[in-house]
Amino acid sequence: MLLAVLVLLTCCKEKEDNGDTATIEEKSEASIVEEVPSNSKTVLLPTYNFEGLSERYFEATNDTLYVMNFWATWCKPCVKELPAFEQLRENYSDKNVKVVLASLDFPDKVESQVLPFIKNKNLQSEVVLLDDPDGNTWIPKVSRDWSGAIPATIFLQNGERKFFEQSFTYESLEKEVQTFINQQS
Repeated sequence: MLLAVLVLLTCCKEKEDNGDTATIEEKSEASIVEEVPSNSKTVLLPTYNFEGLSERYFEATNDTLYVMNFWATWCKPCVKELPAFEQLRENYSDKNVKVVLASLDFPDKVESQVLPFIKNKNLQSEVVLLDDPDGNTWIPKVSRDWSGAIPATIFLQNGERKFFEQSFTYESLEKEVQTFINQQS
């Protein structure tokens, strides 16, 4: 609950990059997979607790650069920057870069808000739902510098991490991706 209040209060604190006590059933794979027809496609929404999300992306030992954006449908700055992430996905799809949109929407809003949003915006990036109410535990595991505000983005590749608590433009996203790609060369 504290996480929800913190995220709600801080979401609208938009940062622009100007170039410069509840128990939860442990789940590591999707416990909620919703399907909605979307232009003759099925929309899947895997749901993870943080442990499952971490195993799948944070601990990945492949050469893929994961660009994970934490967002929610109700967060205006988050929604505003989504086209930049979609453009990044499209432009770097053949370069071992994977965009993952980790929704922090409440699980009871999946059918009424999240799935229709994905369909209406025609999101092609991988979208997952992070369903882990113990933000006090998992937020510092993403980054010790994260206050819990969204949007927030982390770049992950073979144990390397770079975290940003800010909004992105396409140009600023591409700059960070290029930094990772150049380090691997």
